[in-house]
Amino acid sequence: MKIEKFQDLLVWQRAHQFALRTYRHTKAFPADEKFGLVSQMRRAAVSIPANIAEGFVKRSQADKIRYYNIAQGSLEESKYYLVLAHDLGYLKDVTEETAQANEIGRLLNGLINSIERSSH
Repeated sequence: MKIEKFQDLLVWQRAHQFALRTYRHTKAFPADEKFGLVSQMRRAAVSIPANIAEGFVKRSQADKIRYYNIAQGSLEESKYYLVLAHDLGYLKDVTEETAQANEIGRLLNGLINSIERSSH
């Protein structure tokens, strides 16, 4: 399958699902977290597929890698928020979310490695 748009990237698809899942989970958080943890978790989760999409259209390999690396940073931030939400008792089990985040991380690493290999 030829990759013609960012939606064709498996890593974007997984990251988009992660963002949707984050929105669903945070709906049940306490109201006093709306402008705190809910906002932070959603912002970080949305940043992952958004930066993948933005990096996809960049022409230079360095620009692509820069945006994919920003997505990696947002992914790590999201992983921390999962730990925090769990420890605060807002999420009972984050095993699936953590596995999903780890898969996205592996896919992002693979994409970056592929770009770096093609530049040599």
